[in-house]
Amino acid sequence: MPELPEVETVRRGLNQLTLKRKITGGDVLLDRTIAYPFSAEDFLNGIKEREIVSWHRRGKYLIAELTSMVEEDKVTRGQGDKEEKSLSLSPSLGVHLRMTGQLLWLHRDQLLHKHTRVRLFFGEEWELRFVDQRTFGQMWWVPPKVETQSIITGLAKLAADPFSKEFTVEYLANKLKNRRRAIKTGLLDQSVVAGVGNIYADEALFLSGIRPETLCINLQLEQIERLHSSIIQVLKTSIEAGGTTFSNFLNVKGVNGNYAHVAWVYNRTGEPCRVCSHPIERIKLAGRSSHFCPQCQK
Repeated sequence: MPELPEVETVRRGLNQLTLKRKITGGDVLLDRTIAYPFSAEDFLNGIKEREIVSWHRRGKYLIAELTSMVEEDKVTRGQGDKEEKSLSLSPSLGVHLRMTGQLLWLHRDQLLHKHTRVRLFFGEEWELRFVDQRTFGQMWWVPPKVETQSIITGLAKLAADPFSKEFTVEYLANKLKNRRRAIKTGLLDQSVVAGVGNIYADEALFLSGIRPETLCINLQLEQIERLHSSIIQVLKTSIEAGGTTFSNFLNVKGVNGNYAHVAWVYNRTGEPCRVCSHPIERIKLAGRSSHFCPQCQK
């Protein structure tokens, strides 16, 4: 599943390629990909003729701010009362890649991949395709003057983003205290820290020297301080490498991420630790694989 660095890589690519371009149409090839509204036709009618102002990321969600239509502008520029104007919100397009989703910027005449689920057209030449083999990915149209998280309800459950001001050592310590479960499992909980998944939880735990099965409640403040800085460090390193590609992830231009080549422990079972040369081990926690070095992590 794409995690924060992969989604951030996609966001940056989309901001380079799609801003100030008008969505001129589209095609929904798999109706259940559209989470809201429930009609694919309503979804396409909502986003059509709007330009993309900016792409934002919240955890693993992508949110595109769109321009308003003329009729909507009339309300926000003076035909509504002051209270109504203060509550006005731009329309938006939401995307969650889930396990195998890809957003690809392609020429309109390029051959369709069999797992293409949604096509968004930008004029006669370009399109943004949502390709998703496992079909768990979702897209949302959020109308103007509607709170985004009231439509994309998963946003309300997210913890602080690792790159936000709110994500402090004190914040992380408060989230982990009294939790009687393994720290690896805790890091995968999006209500603890937003955007971290299996890959970067393993990597951050290695850098902080903490075994994945250590209970959250047993962590000392000094360990949490190391973990806090390690989470940020490994995410930054992966973003610089364009994310990680082990199976499905591609950036918007169809290019693999390169972090896998420098990963400390993830997917390296049996290979020598890059620090001490001890073989990397793998265990299962809550049904998920956890990779670690028994010498470097205590």
